This record gives sequence, C-alpha cells and structure tokens, in this order.
Amino acid sequence: MNAASTPSHRDETRGLWLGLLGVLIFALTFPMTRLAVGPQDAPQLPPFFVTAARAAGAGLLSAAWLMWQGASRPRREEWRPLAVSALGTVLGFPLFIALALREVPAMHAAVVTGVLPLATAALAAFWLRQRPSIAFWLCAVGGCLLVLAFAWQAGGGGLVLADLWLLLAVVSAALGYVSGAQLSARRPAEQVISWVLACSLPLTLPAALLAWPDAPAQASSWGALAYLTMFSMWLGFFAWYRALVLGGMVRVSQVQLVQPFLALLMAVPVLGEPLDAVTLSYALAVLALVLIGKRAPVRAVPAR
Repeated sequence: MNAASTPSHRDETRGLWLGLLGVLIFALTFPMTRLAVGPQDAPQLPPFFVTAARAAGAGLLSAAWLMWQGASRPRREEWRPLAVSALGTVLGFPLFIALALREVPAMHAAVVTGVLPLATAALAAFWLRQRPSIAFWLCAVGGCLLVLAFAWQAGGGGLVLADLWLLLAVVSAALGYVSGAQLSARRPAEQVISWVLACSLPLTLPAALLAWPDAPAQASSWGALAYLTMFSMWLGFFAWYRALVLGGMVRVSQVQLVQPFLALLMAVPVLGEPLDAVTLSYALAVLALVLIGKRAPVRAVPAR
C-alpha cells in the first residue's frame, strides 16, 4: 500500500492496534532514560554514551537479524530516507531526550513532548501533499502554546535549556517517523528500522566505545540502557512503522496521545516521581487538543 493512499477500515484498525503496541513500548522510554542518565545531583551514565550505546547495541542486533533473514540491500533511492530516519530516530531524539532528562523529571518531558502526534501529523501532511483543515492547525498551534506555557510555569517563570532539547526531540522524532514510515510502504517495517540501525553502526559503535563511562554506574542504569536498546530503539519500531503504513500516518500518529499519560504513570513506580495536579491538568489539556485535531478532516492535494 502506498504511504499516501487511503487505508481500508480493516487496515486502519490493525494500524491502530499496532500503533498502541508501539506506544506501550515507547512510553517507558522517558523513565528508563532518566534512570540511565540519572539526575544532575546523582549522575549515572553520560547522555552521549546512552545515545550511542543504545543505537550501537540495537544496530548489532539488527545486522544479525538482517543476515538471518537474508534481507535485500537498500536500493539506491532508499538511502536518502534511511539517512533522514537515522538522523531523527537514532541520533536526534535519543540525544535530545538524554540531555533534557539530566535536568528535568520524566513527567516534565512527557508533557512537553505530548505534541509529538500533532507534529508527526503536520509533517506527514506536508510531506505527502495533504491539506489538513483550519481546525487541525488551530489544535496544533494550541498544543504548542500549552506545552510552552507548562514549560514556562515549571521553569519558575522561564524556559530552561531542557525545554529546547525536548522540542528538538519532538521535531527529530516526527522527521524520523515520517521518513521511516514511507520506506515501510516499500519493504517490511522490521527491515526498515533494522537497516537504519545497521547502517548507522560505523558512527554509533565507535562513538559508544569512545564515550564509555569512566565512573561506575548503578545496575539499574545499565538495565534501563538494555531496555532502551532492545525495545525503545528496535522492537518498538517493528510495530510503529507498520502501524503508520497500515492505518495512515496522519491518523495513526494520533495514537501517541496516550503516550504522555502512560509515561506519567510509569514514572511513579520506576522513578518515584510524584504526580501533581498541575502536571496532570496540562497533560489533559494537551490530550483534548490532540483528540480534536485527530477528528479534523485531512484531504489530499489534487495532482496537477
């Protein structure tokens, strides 16, 4: 099925369920990243090491899996979207999240990145020459303003550097999702993310070795890194890219609206972070805007 075509009801339903599975896997990314890097007053693994190590470990798994499957090499026209996807999902998003979570709690990151579904949908609409309605764009702008208001209030009347990292993480993830999902319309989704990771090995593996930490870290931090490597960086995309293709990128991307709440809930037992009323209120407001935006019509631009 072409990435820009209208999915059938059956494919859309399958895409939504697969998207939910991917979101369940990704929801633990924020708590696990915070556990891996540690806070400013008790640092664990360096953010640059976590970024490179999770990608390198997943890349080695991907290379072995591709060899076992006998997967065909990417064609010439596939290298560019592979590189874009790698920049977004292998480098940009993990690095910016790791840098941000050294400074702010996982719950803060979950709320700020709550606009990721709208960012993905907006980028997909532009990329695939679709035309969202005015209502959609109003929801997208409103969601961004809510996120900035939350970050401003949480920062004590100002934005902190971590908020910039989180917004850059949103842009990176949206770019990687759309590019990867387009490739998933041509070859199996599990091959797409595996080739993205395997082709990144010449960069990520030396970087992980060079950034290897000198100071010891807690066993829980290494366990969190193992989760990020196996699930957040690799297996989660098996479900997510296939979901974006089956159900349509603009629609299925909105399944991520539940991800901030799952991340908020998981941060309580994993990190012991308190869930306060202000954080929950902002998260609910972002959710409401995303739900409205999900229902707003999106139509394709007529071909010339």
